Amino acid sequence: MTDRIWSVYLSGEIHTDWRERIAKGVSDENLPVDLLSPVTVHETSDMCGVEILGAEDQAFWQDHKGASVNALRTRTLIHRADIVVVRFGDKYKQWNAAFDAGVASALNKPIITLHDPSLTHPLKEVDASALAVAKTPEQVVRLIKYAIKGEL
Repeated sequence: MTDRIWSVYLSGEIHTDWRERIAKGVSDENLPVDLLSPVTVHETSDMCGVEILGAEDQAFWQDHKGASVNALRTRTLIHRADIVVVRFGDKYKQWNAAFDAGVASALNKPIITLHDPSLTHPLKEVDASALAVAKTPEQVVRLIKYAIKGEL
């Protein structure tokens, strides 16, 4: 299974360096992985709908339009992914990450959740759909390595 490139979608929290830590770990382990992610620049993600499709008078419709345009990317990349990693931070509510976990689950994609142990109770339903619950990005890298190479 190591002769192909695996696609790993990194969903969720954008305020810490977890994606960079996973990218470094994947690189350091020389894993055949293509890392995919949503748009992580807040303003770009929030404004994409109105920038592309035109202004809206009400904030609700602006947000709705942006969410729909972002879904073009996220659903496509989740569908393409071999593994979906969903990160929940403790500082902000990541409703989009919960949505992505639901999409991945509906598509029968293997899910790894990543969050602090203090979030175990609030995320119990999301964690129940995951094949692994990691506490650190380094654990995620080890899980990916094990899935690809069967090595610890």
